[in-house]
Amino acid sequence: MLTEKDLAQIEKRGSDVETVQQQIENFKNGFPFIKAKKAATIDDGLIRLSDDQKDELVELFDKESSKKKLLKFVPASGAASRMFKALFAAKDEGKKDEKVQQFIDEINEFAFAESLKKVTGGKTDDQSLLNGLLNADGLDYGSLPKGLLEFHKYDDGTRTAVEEHMVEGAAYANRNGRVRIHFTVSPEHKSKFKALIGEVKNAYEEKFGVQFIFSFSEQKKSTDTIAVNMDNTPFRLDDGSILFRPAGHGALLENLNDQDADVIFIKNIDNVVPDHLKGETITYKKALAGLLLQVQKKLFNFARRLDKDEVSDYTRQKALSFLKNELNVAPPKGFRNWSNEDKLAYAKEKINRPIRVCGMVKNVGEPGGGPFWIENGDGSQSTHILESAQFNFNSKRQSEIFNNATHFNPVDLVVSTKNYKKEKYNLLEFRDPQTGFITEKSMSGKALKAQELPGLWNGSMADWNTLFVEVPLITFNPVKTVNDLLRKEHQPA
Repeated sequence: MLTEKDLAQIEKRGSDVETVQQQIENFKNGFPFIKAKKAATIDDGLIRLSDDQKDELVELFDKESSKKKLLKFVPASGAASRMFKALFAAKDEGKKDEKVQQFIDEINEFAFAESLKKVTGGKTDDQSLLNGLLNADGLDYGSLPKGLLEFHKYDDGTRTAVEEHMVEGAAYANRNGRVRIHFTVSPEHKSKFKALIGEVKNAYEEKFGVQFIFSFSEQKKSTDTIAVNMDNTPFRLDDGSILFRPAGHGALLENLNDQDADVIFIKNIDNVVPDHLKGETITYKKALAGLLLQVQKKLFNFARRLDKDEVSDYTRQKALSFLKNELNVAPPKGFRNWSNEDKLAYAKEKINRPIRVCGMVKNVGEPGGGPFWIENGDGSQSTHILESAQFNFNSKRQSEIFNNATHFNPVDLVVSTKNYKKEKYNLLEFRDPQTGFITEKSMSGKALKAQELPGLWNGSMADWNTLFVEVPLITFNPVKTVNDLLRKEHQPA
C-alpha cells in the first residue's frame, strides 16, 4: 500500500512508518468504545472542598510555590475562524440570522469596537462592519487565533486573551516574581504572538512587579496523521503525495512532554474573564495546586519506600490503601489472591505515574467530556475524563451512565510530570492509543477520513493518577462564538 516514494515522504516529515501503518489499521478496524462503569460524582470519585479545606490548600500552595518551578501551559494554536462562522455566511452569502443581527445591534459592546471603527473609517453599515472585522485589509479576525483578539474592555483600554492569561499568571504562576508562560501556537501566527507580547510585556511587568518569561512551541509535523479515502487507502494529493492532517489537541502531548516544571497549570486560551471576576479562578487554581502538592508528598513518600530492596507487608498494604482511598485506583477482581510480589509490582506501577488534579464544573448541557469511572485494561478501575464520542449510545447501560454525569470537563488542570527523584516522565508512555477519533472530512470535493490522536486531557492522560475536584461554574467561560463576548461574564463590571 505504501510505495518507496511514500516511505521517503514519511521519513522526511519525521514521522514513524510503523505508526503510520498502525493509523491505517485504525481506520480499518475503528477504535473501541470505552466501557464506563459509572459517572464520577461527589464523594464517589469527585471531591467537593469545604471552605476550610480550600483555604488550607491555598495556604499550602502559597507556602510551597517559591520552592517549585511553575509553568502556565496554554494551548493557543489554530485560527478563530469557527468563532465567526455565522458572520462569514452573512458577509459572503448574505445569510443573516439572529446571531448576526445581535452582533450588528450590539457592536459597540465588543472590546474591539474602537479598532473596528478605525479600519472602517467610521462606517457602520452591516457590510462594512463584517468586511472590517473579517477581511485581511481590516482587523483580519477571520484568520487570527483567539489569543490575539481583543476580548475585554477596561477604563484604560482593552485586553486580548493573551494579556488576560498574563494577568492570571502573575496571580498564581508566580515564583519569586518570575512568571513562566508557554503558548502552543501555529507557525504562521508565532510572530504575531511575539509582537503583541513585545508591545505589552513591560507595562504588565511594571504593573504587577513580576518578570514574564515566555516560550512557544508548534504542533510537530511528525504528529500529523495520515488521511485515507473511504476504502481506507491513502488519500493522495494531485502530485501523488499522501495527505497528512493535524491530529487534534492530542498532538500537544509532545509539546507538554518537552516542558520542564514541577507544577504545570493547563487552561485553554479562550477561558478568561475580566479582572472583577478573576477572584474565584485564582483561588481555585491555587487550591487545585495545593491539593496536587499535598497528594504528591504522600505519593512520593510511598514511591521512595517501595523502591527499597526490601518492602514490608505494612508498607505495601498502606500504599495499596492510599491508591484505592485517595487516588481512586481500585485493584482488579481476584487481587487478594495475587502473590505479594505481584501486589508489590502493581503498587509500584500505579504509584509511579504523572499526577493531575482536574477542576470539574456542574453539568449545564455544554457539549464535551466529563468525569467517569472505567475499567482499565489490567482490570483495575479508576477515574477518567471521557468524551461523548467514546460512548456506545446503542447500549442502554452506557447511555444511562453518560446521562447520569453531574459534572463537565472545563479543561482546568494542574499537573505534575516528574517522579520523586525529580526525573521527568516520558508522557507518551502513559497514553491509551486506543482512544483516538475518526472523523469524515472532504478536500477538493472528495470525501476522506481523518484521524485524531487521543485527546490531550482524555486518552493522552489515560494512565495518569487523577483527582477530580468540583470548581465553581464562574471559572468556566469559553468563547466559542464571537457573541459569547457579549455575555455578562465578558463585559465590564
